[in-house]
Amino acid sequence: MMLGPTAHIDTFARDNLPPVDQWPEFRLEDFNYPDHLNAAVELTDKMVEAGFGDNTALIGNGRRRTYKELTDWSNRLANALVDDLGVQPGNRVLIRSANNPAMVACWLAATKVGAVVVNTMPLLRATELRKYIEKAEISFALCDSRLMEEMKICSEDFPELKVKEFDGTSNHDAELDELALEKSVQFKAVATGSDDVALLSFTSGSTGEPKATMHFHRDLMIVADGYAKEILRVSDTDVFVGSPPLAFTFGLGGLAIFPLRFGAAATLLEDASPPNLIEIIEKYKATVCFTAPTSYRVMLAAMEEGADLSSLRAAVSAGETLPAPIYEEWKAKTGKPMLDGIGATELLHIFISNRFEDHKPACTGKPVNGYLAKIVDDKGQEVPDGEIGRLAVCGPTGCRYLNDDRQAGYVMSGWNITGDSFSRDAEGYFHFAARNDDMIISAGYNIAGPEVEAALLAHKAVSECAVIGLPSEERGEIVEAHIVLSKGNVGDEALTKELQDYVKSTIAPYKYPRSIIYTDSLPKTQTGKIQRFRLKNIRTKEVEK
Repeated sequence: MMLGPTAHIDTFARDNLPPVDQWPEFRLEDFNYPDHLNAAVELTDKMVEAGFGDNTALIGNGRRRTYKELTDWSNRLANALVDDLGVQPGNRVLIRSANNPAMVACWLAATKVGAVVVNTMPLLRATELRKYIEKAEISFALCDSRLMEEMKICSEDFPELKVKEFDGTSNHDAELDELALEKSVQFKAVATGSDDVALLSFTSGSTGEPKATMHFHRDLMIVADGYAKEILRVSDTDVFVGSPPLAFTFGLGGLAIFPLRFGAAATLLEDASPPNLIEIIEKYKATVCFTAPTSYRVMLAAMEEGADLSSLRAAVSAGETLPAPIYEEWKAKTGKPMLDGIGATELLHIFISNRFEDHKPACTGKPVNGYLAKIVDDKGQEVPDGEIGRLAVCGPTGCRYLNDDRQAGYVMSGWNITGDSFSRDAEGYFHFAARNDDMIISAGYNIAGPEVEAALLAHKAVSECAVIGLPSEERGEIVEAHIVLSKGNVGDEALTKELQDYVKSTIAPYKYPRSIIYTDSLPKTQTGKIQRFRLKNIRTKEVEK
């Protein structure tokens, strides 16, 4: 496959694309874009030109910002990135922030200057940030001034990394904001190639080593012009709300790309807990919600207490399997279906989904327009309907890992092998069975068990450990650690809290083990490999009794 023209002066991203013979097949028949395309311009300047300048684009931090205001803001920031930081097309720019309008403005600005953006969650610690900086050879970082502590710790190891603070509140009194306020609202955006890399999204595999998925400018448009247009039918009257971080592609699509592509409004919450979602839906009459099944369970309970969520026309569920009882109860209480779907960071967003007029409980639906899906065995051969196998997907987006040997394992004969076990029924509907690997999905977060094990093993009291996902009605799964203690230590409540706090201080806090079991030994193979599946099977049966 031939790549088109590039505007990147720093060619790191294109140079580190996987070999073309390891790429999936890309089905682009329904998606035609010019050779030069800048996704951020399409979502801001072009929207103003199209007459949406006075529409509300972003809601957050106590105010509304129109498309014209967002365009001017991102252009000022873009000028500052070029004039004062020296960002060149193709440089990698890391953004560290919670969900707020300032993060969106920084992402748009960095994209306008032709940079390759790496969005990160505020929960990440210096240890995790270091891995990203090393892997992507990041030169610049934009950080919310309230989150500088871990950034400073991290930057000590990278003296050449240029870090600028921005104000994630509405005060605009951090260094980057002050630089931007002196700049023009006019900016000639870099004419990036349609297949220049615009975004690196990191995902943790079962080894705990991060993989960087590479997404082109055209990909950012495809997920909006495909899924959001076909499935959600977004219009300029929609108001979006949701809980996933913008650092996740699920969140970036649902809370930034989708609304901005169609002149709609995005409501951005820093603390998007279920109670806050309920409040914001009621206050702003939100029409589209993106969150996990666990949050919808809280919303259902709130409706019984009088909460009015009648403004919602689309409730999108992803991140973990949607239990049939939640789907049924939502439908009974709202008269509207819950749109369960499955996506992957590797493919950027949702590629199989239920539709407003075509939906079933305990069912993920059918492929989104432009995508094909099938169920295959370990050799890539399609299995009969009704049998469980590996989900294989092919479409306009697909997996490209940054300089990673695991590319060959994700793509098989042009198909993306997502790591999910599914079945397809005789009518063509897809049904989720389980994850293929050891990933733990807790309240919508993907957590790699080995990463938690590594954090625990760094504590002097831990001799051996195995981490599994334990079924949880509230969170889907919780992280449970089975620990063999070092000599002289007692497995009591005090140590349990100490270990939990230790993990929280070492890696992102949401990854900590909510359950710890102390044991004299762990089940192993003859070669010494821990048999986590045996622990999981035993504990699952105990929980389900």
